[in-house]
Amino acid sequence: MLFNSIDFAIFLPIVFLLYWFVAQNNLRLQNLLIVVVSYIFYGWWDYRFLSLIVFSTIIDYTVGVLLSKEKSITKRKAYLWVSIVINLGFLGFFKYYNFFLDNFVAAFSFFGQSISGNSLKIILPVGISFYTFQTLSYSIDVYKNKLEPTKDFIAFSAFVCFFPQLVAGPIERATNLLPQFYKRRFFDKEQAIDGLHLFIWGLFKKIVIADSCAVYVNTIFENYENLNSLSLFLGAVYFAFQIYGDFSGYSDMAIGLSKFFGFNLMKNFNYPYFSRDIAEFWRRWHISLSTWFRDYLYIPLGGSNGNKLKQIRNVFIIFIVSGFWHGANWTFVFWGLINAFFFIPLLITNRNRNNIEIVAYNSGLPTLKDLIKILYTFLIVVFAWIFFRANSIVIAVDYISNIFRFNIQGGVNFLSIERYAVENLLLIFMFVVWEWFSRKQQHPFFGKYITLKICIALIALFLFGVYSQANDFIYFQF
Repeated sequence: MLFNSIDFAIFLPIVFLLYWFVAQNNLRLQNLLIVVVSYIFYGWWDYRFLSLIVFSTIIDYTVGVLLSKEKSITKRKAYLWVSIVINLGFLGFFKYYNFFLDNFVAAFSFFGQSISGNSLKIILPVGISFYTFQTLSYSIDVYKNKLEPTKDFIAFSAFVCFFPQLVAGPIERATNLLPQFYKRRFFDKEQAIDGLHLFIWGLFKKIVIADSCAVYVNTIFENYENLNSLSLFLGAVYFAFQIYGDFSGYSDMAIGLSKFFGFNLMKNFNYPYFSRDIAEFWRRWHISLSTWFRDYLYIPLGGSNGNKLKQIRNVFIIFIVSGFWHGANWTFVFWGLINAFFFIPLLITNRNRNNIEIVAYNSGLPTLKDLIKILYTFLIVVFAWIFFRANSIVIAVDYISNIFRFNIQGGVNFLSIERYAVENLLLIFMFVVWEWFSRKQQHPFFGKYITLKICIALIALFLFGVYSQANDFIYFQF
């Protein structure tokens, strides 16, 4: 069920009324309702995969109970590994089985040995990478005694399958979200209004920005061999805004929806395209995933302790794993390596935490130095996104090679063959300006002129929504 669909427009008011008017005075009933409607929400795509969520819930709940009763370090580690192996085993099978099989066969063929392997027609369960990491955070935190194991199975089930962020995050930590299911929740008008504002903003980013860019991205990438350098560069820029509007839009909607029901989720995007280096970008992009890898992989590997070689090794591992998390294709691994390549010099020179504060915090415009840094970082990100979008490394390299042929004859020839292409560029420019003057706020509907901003967003949603299709979110495939 998509947030930007008629189905969800019917689903949400019914859930809201049941939650606040029928189950208002009963915390356990509220949590049970969340479980039921979350299963309905997820089962709307394919009810068969509900069994995976239920099984994962039972396993991690049981592991938590066992850890609470066990003092032996050896047995506690064994229980933790049960959770890790089962959860990552499911993820590995559904997401990576065919990838590893195909590469295994290809490796033998490379050395002149012919072997056969039968690929399986595996359907990737929506959101499996997200809820797998979320449940793992619970088992790991309980093991490390950072969290008391729960004895409330309904509350834990609600934590695992909470529908606003179930299929594309944010990847919530058990330490943040699970305790919120223990406390009685009361309707807060101000919180609900803020949630509505954030939901509208997320919907704006998805329908008006991402879906508009998607039309042009698909056309340019499918015909990249016939377009000149400027047109190909335009396609890469369009994809940068498509994936940002699509993914951050979902996160904003998820956080906003959670506020409707009295929950607070972590912020997942913090104006990442105003970053002045790649390290700052990763502190602002998909924050829930980057901090998950930091806490559960980078720090256990040694983090920033030890000599520079170990630090560099840890950074490479993090970026490779992060790339691989996104999909079973070498393009994602290469995308991770590109980011690592530009991050490592900052680490070596101890400049990876130079830009912590908001850019141009005390002024309306950036300095020339900051502007150059922002544009440089954005260019790095744009070219890395080409590998993320392309179907293969060969296509990505060919696409970039065509850009650097500097064939600019006729200007951006794509603009002359696509209707409303110039208007779309103007739309992106206005979106960037809007975000720039909102960068000090939680979201653009804070501060002054809220009513005017919302009216503009709603008008744009109506105008673009009439011609927009209910496109799946990009990160559903991860």
